Amino acid sequence: MAKKREHKTYETLKQQYPDYLGAVEALGTAVRHAGPLDEKTVQLIQLGAAAAIRSEGAVHSHTRRALEAGATPEQILHTLVALTSTIGFPTVVAAISWADDVMGEGTTS
Repeated sequence: MAKKREHKTYETLKQQYPDYLGAVEALGTAVRHAGPLDEKTVQLIQLGAAAAIRSEGAVHSHTRRALEAGATPEQILHTLVALTSTIGFPTVVAAISWADDVMGEGTTS
């Protein structure tokens, strides 16, 4: 349900503020192509940042994007688990549950 609401909000913003969303998307594209990191690595980094700021929607988005870029569920899980000493166990567990929303329940068992 969160995924549908998140997508609806994004689409509504895109319709109401097309120039704004276009600029946000262009910035994201420019940043991803600005250096030597491949798309999968960039998405895993952004997934870690999304977890750190406790953004469920961004964790959903970057989990989906990481999978599309070729990341495995194991790599996504390891990305999140590696944050434990930095952002804390409860935040990591929350992020894993949000990633599971996208990957499907049971990927962490």
